[in-house]
Amino acid sequence: MQSKLMDSGRKWLWGFLAVIALAQLYVVRELLAAFAIFALGFAALAFVVVSLYMLQKSWELAMARVSAYRRPVISMAGASNMASVANLGAVGHENQKAA
Repeated sequence: MQSKLMDSGRKWLWGFLAVIALAQLYVVRELLAAFAIFALGFAALAFVVVSLYMLQKSWELAMARVSAYRRPVISMAGASNMASVANLGAVGHENQKAA
């Protein structure tokens, strides 16, 4: 009689330990799933930030190139060789429109 009670108690003990082990595995799975979700969220956020940074740097480079391309043809050093405003009065009316 004593051994049957002992076997029944061992069954319940092993069952209880199995439930605890499965619960721990479930918790670990949940934690790993949560970590994966947060890692994906962080990667998505990092991708957006890096994309915006690269977009801003590309825009900055494009504007620098456009401003370099649109510089005036005549520099300030060449302006002294040009006719002054006072000398434009001596030029004929037709030539003033061309100037």
